[in-house]
Amino acid sequence: MQRVELHFPELDTRRLQALCGADNYVLKQLAERFGVRFLGAPGRWTIEGEQAATAADIMRKLAERGGEVSRAALEGMLKDRRLNDAHEHGHVIKAGRRHVRGKTPNQRRYIEMMASHVLTLAVGPAGSGKTYLAVAAAVEAMLNGEVERIVLTRPAVEAGERLGFLPGDMQQKVDPYLRPLFDALADMLGIEKMNALLESGRIEVAPLAYMRGRTLNDAFIILDEAQNTTREQMKMFLTRLGFGARMVVTGDITQIDLPNHRGSGLSHALQVLDGIKDVAICRLSGCDVVRHRLVERIVDAYERHASPTDND
Repeated sequence: MQRVELHFPELDTRRLQALCGADNYVLKQLAERFGVRFLGAPGRWTIEGEQAATAADIMRKLAERGGEVSRAALEGMLKDRRLNDAHEHGHVIKAGRRHVRGKTPNQRRYIEMMASHVLTLAVGPAGSGKTYLAVAAAVEAMLNGEVERIVLTRPAVEAGERLGFLPGDMQQKVDPYLRPLFDALADMLGIEKMNALLESGRIEVAPLAYMRGRTLNDAFIILDEAQNTTREQMKMFLTRLGFGARMVVTGDITQIDLPNHRGSGLSHALQVLDGIKDVAICRLSGCDVVRHRLVERIVDAYERHASPTDND
């Protein structure tokens, strides 16, 4: 939590009253908009909250303008601030209990593409935000009423013929392959709300084979790990798109696990769909991998101590 000291010793009582607005309107609006608290005597505040610095900056600009702060003037300044923040930091996805923002230019461009295109293909390495940002966009769209449901799917390539020999029912058999999607949903919605939405059918998580023969209307549909689809599977999936639906396809074309050197449906789709209207292609890279600082130090340490005989 931020704590910012904000002092205006040069302002007398009358000017402080003008700065705060009638019945402390300005302070109340800033407290509500930015989730902060003004502590201390008027003109000698300690501002507490995650966006304390932003609230303090607006107060300083209002003090510089002088005179009575009207509601219109305050709203205008808040609007300018939102526009500047959006230009500098990109759209904020309000996905349940998480507010998600792209941390790199490519991630911010990816978010914009998903908001403005019917179909978005995102390719990049693990950790670059492909899946998490797509799930966040889907959750926001459903909670805002833009779509009625979310459909999340992945190919279970590693299971192959062995799927039938695994214990449990079909859902238990495919859960390990869909776990990253469940983890992202639980992070944004909480486990109880996620389970309720799964039970009601507003969120569906299923292997790719379950998509055949369906038309998905009014849905936000995500195909994850798409590098492990065949050309036929990719075409089948893309033609599930219905009215009022949006699609996001994510994958890493350097991690193809298809047997017998079969061609990847994702690699093929990137060529076939390039330049098609309402289709966006976002290419993420290692620069977009956002990791904990300690993880970076660990990786650096291993690289420094790696020997020429190390295989992993």
